[in-house]
Amino acid sequence: MKTIKTGVLALSLLTLSFGCSDKKFLEVDPKGSLTNEDLNTPANIDKQVIAAYSQLGNDVYTAPYTSMWPYGNVRGGDAYKGGNGTADVDAFHFYETFSFNRVDIGNTDQVWFLLFIGISRANDALRRLDAVNETAMPTKVIRQAEARFLRGHFYFLLKELFKQVPYIDETVPTDQYNTVSNVALTSDQLWDKIADDFRFGVANLPATQPEIGRATKSAAQAYLAKTLLFQAYKQSDNNTVTGTDPAKLQEVVTLTDAVIASGKYSLHPDFATNFLTAGDNGVESVFAIQFSRNDGTPKGRTDRGNQLNYPMNPEYGCCGFHQPSQNLVNSFKTDAQGLPLFTTFNNSDLSAAADFQTNTVDPRLDHSVGIPAHPYKYDPAFIFQTSWLRDRNTYGVFMSMKENVLPSDPSFQKTPPFMSTSKNWTIIRFADVLLWKAEALIELGRQNEALPIINQIRQRAQNSTARLKTTSGQPISNYKIGLYNAGQWNQQYAREALRFERRLEFALEGYRFFDLVRWGIAGDYLNTYFDKEKVKRPHLKDARFTKGRDEYLPIPLNQINFSKGVYKQNPGW
Repeated sequence: MKTIKTGVLALSLLTLSFGCSDKKFLEVDPKGSLTNEDLNTPANIDKQVIAAYSQLGNDVYTAPYTSMWPYGNVRGGDAYKGGNGTADVDAFHFYETFSFNRVDIGNTDQVWFLLFIGISRANDALRRLDAVNETAMPTKVIRQAEARFLRGHFYFLLKELFKQVPYIDETVPTDQYNTVSNVALTSDQLWDKIADDFRFGVANLPATQPEIGRATKSAAQAYLAKTLLFQAYKQSDNNTVTGTDPAKLQEVVTLTDAVIASGKYSLHPDFATNFLTAGDNGVESVFAIQFSRNDGTPKGRTDRGNQLNYPMNPEYGCCGFHQPSQNLVNSFKTDAQGLPLFTTFNNSDLSAAADFQTNTVDPRLDHSVGIPAHPYKYDPAFIFQTSWLRDRNTYGVFMSMKENVLPSDPSFQKTPPFMSTSKNWTIIRFADVLLWKAEALIELGRQNEALPIINQIRQRAQNSTARLKTTSGQPISNYKIGLYNAGQWNQQYAREALRFERRLEFALEGYRFFDLVRWGIAGDYLNTYFDKEKVKRPHLKDARFTKGRDEYLPIPLNQINFSKGVYKQNPGW
């Protein structure tokens, strides 16, 4: 068949070469043209801002940055890569093991490139906004604040991934981009630039927006609090945390208090609501990526960054990535008072079906992890089976659930061979705001003020069992979760409780590794994790975290080459 097709193609081209000897057929008058100035109308400038919003969800499965699951969960010990063995999207295996990571991995270059597209779109919108007057465009300052908020978000992700990146704003001419070094600013100065964008948002964004999905004043306050919390942990050139900045921690408290006092946000009564389509833009969502389907586009605007992460059963079909680690599952065990087992949770495994009855567990386990013989995603009749797993011998028997929806959900969409959903992905939820405040208070030595905040999170988890039932109405697992008391609540204990609470509350949402780096404990924590986990999962046998190097990804070699050496490589690479 190839010969026939090639012959037909050759004949067609030969006929075209004789039949088109008069090249005037190529001379067609343009129907119209679009100049740069044409884009500088208020309506088109507004579209440029929307284009920057669209980049929030323009990631791809090989370089996701919605949930950040390969970089935050897989590198943080909360998940294994999953998929069909270590060679399936092998870059994620290299991230997981650290020892195999390299400067020339294309996926690393791809996520750098995609995030800078977001920055470029925001900068383009800002340049055009600078040139228009407020009489012609009354929303000018609000749109400037939105564009700067979005730029701050993209830079935040780059900063936590790479530490040192070139800072380019709307004042830098495009022909000078290649002169801006990634080390022109210190790490602290780069944090300041990111914070400045959110400060502008705090000063100029409205409390509410007429269109759902646009950034608000509270969203800017929350993101500024997050930025300052990261910056408050002072980090040396070799990535060692050397102390904290009390002034920045106090500003975190002030900003989170402002979000709380707005009265716009609260915890959903049921933890599950955060991970259901019905919870989109609900009271716990401070800022979220808005996805859609049946929107006039060929395949909809769905969540492509998580589309590898569905089980392999017929109702889904692909691709079995993002499998919770045994260590994470074990961390949900509780003691006789319903409190976490800080130091002994990993002494034995939750594995067999009976283990989830003979041990007491935090209910958030069954909200977060797909477990064999347990209902999947709150449907008592839809039971997770080991046959749904792609490579259980390598990656075990658990699957991530938070990012997924049931096949019957109205947001579900197959984009063969992948699965996807138009369910929002929340970038900041109110629980995060509360725990940022609690963390800042603990580091300021005001741990007693943090106690009721952490207990508020745990109380909600305690009340979130209504959807965790079998067909007979019985609890899926043996749930027991208690509240902390003031008797043992010193600073060190409070710090440990806060860090453990973040792990349980935000399990598999993409934050764990970045928390470990912020706290300055990534190296010791992960090497201890590898020492025990590699006995259970041989794909981790060569895994090792190198302090002073592995806190950040390498600057992609492609980018260093494109810059002709203007960019400098991160330490250790």
